[in-house]
Amino acid sequence: HVVESGGGLVQPGGSLTLSCGTTGSRISRADVGWYRQAPGQQREMVASITTSGRANYADSVKGRFTISKDSAKNTVDLQMSSLKPEDTAVYYCNARFGSDLDFWGPGTQVTISS
Repeated sequence: HVVESGGGLVQPGGSLTLSCGTTGSRISRADVGWYRQAPGQQREMVASITTSGRANYADSVKGRFTISKDSAKNTVDLQMSSLKPEDTAVYYCNARFGSDLDFWGPGTQVTISS
């Protein structure tokens, strides 16, 4: 199972860190992606990191978001800074273990508003 945490309400220009954790598995063994879905819009990939540590970002968040692994906490974190109202969405974590196991978390709400 996968679970996200760290969502909340932040003012524009602020920062927030989301964490994605798993139960029963080491998340370092998964390719992990953070996705988001705003009301009325399709889910989009925000950032991803492979088991080897290679990171990829959507153009809209490059330079503002950083994805990283925390082995001690067994999480993949998404550090978000310089947040904009258009970053408001439900953020989902996806963990893929090989070609057979693919898990989605329930999502965490991020709201950017003054």
